[in-house]
Amino acid sequence: MGIKKEEKIERSADINIIKRLYPYIKKQALVFVTCLFLIGAITGIDLLVPYLTKVAIDQSIGAFDSPIVKVDGRFVKLGLDEELGDREVYRLEKDGDGIYLVSNEYRKILDFKEYLDLRANDKSQLKKIAVIMFTLFIVNFIFNFANVYLLNFASQKIIYVLRSDLYSHILKLSLSFFDKNPVGRLVTRVTSDMDNISKLFTDVLISVIKDIFLIVGTVIVMLTLNWRLGLVAMISLPLVIFISFVFRHYARIIQREVKVKLAKINAYLAESINGMKVIQIFNREDLTIKEFDEQNVDYFNSSIDETRVYALFRPGIHLMSGISLGFILLYGGFSSLEGSLEIGVLVAFFQYINHLFRPISSLAEKFNIFQSSMASCERVFILMDEDIEILNNKKTISPYDTRGEIVLENVFFSYIPGEPVIKGINLDINPGDTVALVGATGSGKTTITSLISRLYDIDSGSIKLDGVDIRDMDKHELRRRIAVVLQDVFLFSGDIKGNINLNNNEIGFDRVLEASEYVNAHKFVKKLPKKYDHEVRERGATFSSGEKQLISFARALAFNPDILILDEATSSIDTETEALIQDAIEKLIKDRTTIIVAHRLSTIKHADKIVVLHKGEIKEVGKHDELLRKKGMYYDLYKLQVEAL
Repeated sequence: MGIKKEEKIERSADINIIKRLYPYIKKQALVFVTCLFLIGAITGIDLLVPYLTKVAIDQSIGAFDSPIVKVDGRFVKLGLDEELGDREVYRLEKDGDGIYLVSNEYRKILDFKEYLDLRANDKSQLKKIAVIMFTLFIVNFIFNFANVYLLNFASQKIIYVLRSDLYSHILKLSLSFFDKNPVGRLVTRVTSDMDNISKLFTDVLISVIKDIFLIVGTVIVMLTLNWRLGLVAMISLPLVIFISFVFRHYARIIQREVKVKLAKINAYLAESINGMKVIQIFNREDLTIKEFDEQNVDYFNSSIDETRVYALFRPGIHLMSGISLGFILLYGGFSSLEGSLEIGVLVAFFQYINHLFRPISSLAEKFNIFQSSMASCERVFILMDEDIEILNNKKTISPYDTRGEIVLENVFFSYIPGEPVIKGINLDINPGDTVALVGATGSGKTTITSLISRLYDIDSGSIKLDGVDIRDMDKHELRRRIAVVLQDVFLFSGDIKGNINLNNNEIGFDRVLEASEYVNAHKFVKKLPKKYDHEVRERGATFSSGEKQLISFARALAFNPDILILDEATSSIDTETEALIQDAIEKLIKDRTTIIVAHRLSTIKHADKIVVLHKGEIKEVGKHDELLRKKGMYYDLYKLQVEAL
């Protein structure tokens, strides 16, 4: 799938994507099942607390009118539901003078102590309910903590494995894939898309189940407590559902716009920062600021639109919740005045309304997260489905005893199908020989070295190392025996030692030091404050081109290759450093098959064989003096360079 199509991916759900995720989820199945049980318990507690409030109000706090009987000469206040039998009933009454204990033929004003004694059972029951509620809150806290921790642990574990698999797959892809795909796209897959997938587990799957449990449980409890009041409470529910669907539609559209415009800003920033030197040299700061500001304003407007959508939705849900509360208050209040509804039930309904509307609005927002997560899943799996073009054949042959004989037989290769850049190349390189590849830019010099390292697979023909087709070799063993020194040296963030041995534990510091001294890199390294532990910043920004080149030579030597490829290795350094490198090259190429890609023909006079390339074809082969005597293409190239000096 192309990049443009990939950007348009928009999924609500796809069973194939779920199937692809299942192996990762399966490993954390026990954790997710545990979270489901915790969610069930948490939901039960959330539903129980309003009911306990109702009990506390109706059977303790508000039980002023419950009957009182005389037992063994003492007045005892009964519960509202207790049987009276044939006993004489007393009751409490309030008037301006205080609280009275009265019956048909009895009336006595009570002092405060007598009143508290009469309500001792109510106080006791209230204490029990308070202890129960306090215990439930503690348990709810523990369960919520465990649920959040386990859910995030499982999510991060899944993402850890998925990210590792994705990165491992990216490392196996051929260079042709990286030629066609921008780095930003790949970085986004490994970072932002993984974060989106993580939200699928932490913010959606289990949380959605909790919201559904809470909605269903709340409806059942409300209808059980008082079905008429329950129906009144849900009077605005259809409108809430409609608003949620409308929100989901518009939020999805605007979120997609925001992501696309943010991606444009990121791409523009990356390009501008990488090209800062050009921007400043050509005084393009004002124009660059103007271009950036246009994209920034565009992103700002989309962000405001997104804010407007959310600003309408959330207060809208609160408005519907308030309308329901108003109807509950109106209907429940009249019912309570008429004596057909207990005050505790009314108070409980006020709490249950929040339990009903909050998860409904949450579900609408989580749907968009779910959709975004599924789209990220598909983008990741599209990348993981990219073919690994450079495969190890089942019958691999490891070149453990490499002599260094390289033979190219009728080799054809094209980066773009139908547009060959290497056309029928035939070339023999003897063990220990130094072969130079020369020609104009685009003639195929670097491409040939990449094919020998099997960074690309040829279209037809064969490339043999010591008589064995490199496609029948273990590609990793093949590349272990080849070291490449490029014109544009890439240094990793870290230290100098790590950039020489590439953090290979098999290459100790003694070997790093020996290689560095051998190629004359030690001369500048020893002057640094921390020497081989000196910090290397991104791409070696604090080192000169010559210093970076010397480090790359030390790197090549430290790996002790059988075949050495020098790709324009001396084209971008000063004369003094070139002298040091030429001295190192003479040491490096001894007893090694060496391929030198060079524009500066003066550096390859002593090569055993010079191959002149033009538009992917070999035009001339021979030694320096032989080619000059022929007065062909090499002669013309050499003459042009000599005249330019």
